[in-house]
Amino acid sequence: MNYHSHFKIRMACHALKQGKLLAYPTESVYGIGCDPLNETTVMHLLSIKQRPLHKGLILIASDFAQLQPYINPSPEMLLRIMPGWPGPITWVIPAQTWVPDYLTGKHDSLAVRVSAHPLVRQLCDYYGGAIVSTSANISQQTPARSTLAVHKKFKANNIHILAGATGGHKQATAIYNALNGLCLRAS
Repeated sequence: MNYHSHFKIRMACHALKQGKLLAYPTESVYGIGCDPLNETTVMHLLSIKQRPLHKGLILIASDFAQLQPYINPSPEMLLRIMPGWPGPITWVIPAQTWVPDYLTGKHDSLAVRVSAHPLVRQLCDYYGGAIVSTSANISQQTPARSTLAVHKKFKANNIHILAGATGGHKQATAIYNALNGLCLRAS
């Protein structure tokens, strides 16, 4: 990691630890995230996105170990999910019983992804854990694909932006059910 990237990552992690929202590039679009255990910030995120609480959120990480505290996969599920990571595949996996409903929504599962995006991986490594990830848009609107688009959509919301290029995927990442391997959202 070069000095400039290290500085950007360090500032982004500082914003997360201070309870701020963070916009960052992912495999396909800009995401907005926060500390998954900061309920106030998660609720603020849901509010500015106009996203219903019952839908739940995605956690992204740089490696599986960062997700393990949140999920409870069977050995069969692990055989199904591990070959696609890191990569642009999100899996819905049974959640640990302690995971708050502001993350799971109305479900007893949690959507998780080990990202292949270099900035996301550096961010989660430096932060030391998984972060919330949802597309940078108002619900049902087109997601932001640049820092300028994030500024335009959320200029009044004091969001820290980790600038960088998205991973080049044209569609949102695919989502699969880890219980049965069924596709819930195609990429």
